Amino acid sequence: VQLVESGGGLVQAGGSLRLSCAASGFAISGYHMGWFRRAPGKEREFVAINRRSGGTPIYADAVKDRVTSSRVNTKNTMYLQMNSLKPEDTAVYYCAASTVAGAPPKESFWRFWGQGTQVTVAS
Repeated sequence: VQLVESGGGLVQAGGSLRLSCAASGFAISGYHMGWFRRAPGKEREFVAINRRSGGTPIYADAVKDRVTSSRVNTKNTMYLQMNSLKPEDTAVYYCAASTVAGAPPKESFWRFWGQGTQVTVAS
C-alpha cells in the first residue's frame, strides 16, 4: 500500500499549485480520501476530505473558497487545486485514506498516509 504526493514547491503569495496523490496497492474507490497539512511548529490538520460516496468535499475554514479537492477513482488518484495561496499555507501536505464511517477529520482515524510534499508560499 502506498500513497505518493507530488506537485509541491515554492510559489509566490497569490499563486497556485496543484497537488496530486497517486495510490497503489489498494483501490481508493473503497476509501475516504483526505488532504492534511503540517506547518512548522504546529500539529497536522485536515485540509479537505472527499468521502468515498462522493458528494461535496469538506474543507477546513482556513482554505475554504481557495482550494478544490477531487478524486478520480479510475486513475486511483486524488488532487488538490490550491489558489490564492498565502504564506500561512506553507506546510507539508499529506494525503491519507480512511474507511471510518463519516470520515472524521482527526488524523488518528486515517489508516494510510503518504510521505508528504512541501508547499512553501513566499510573501
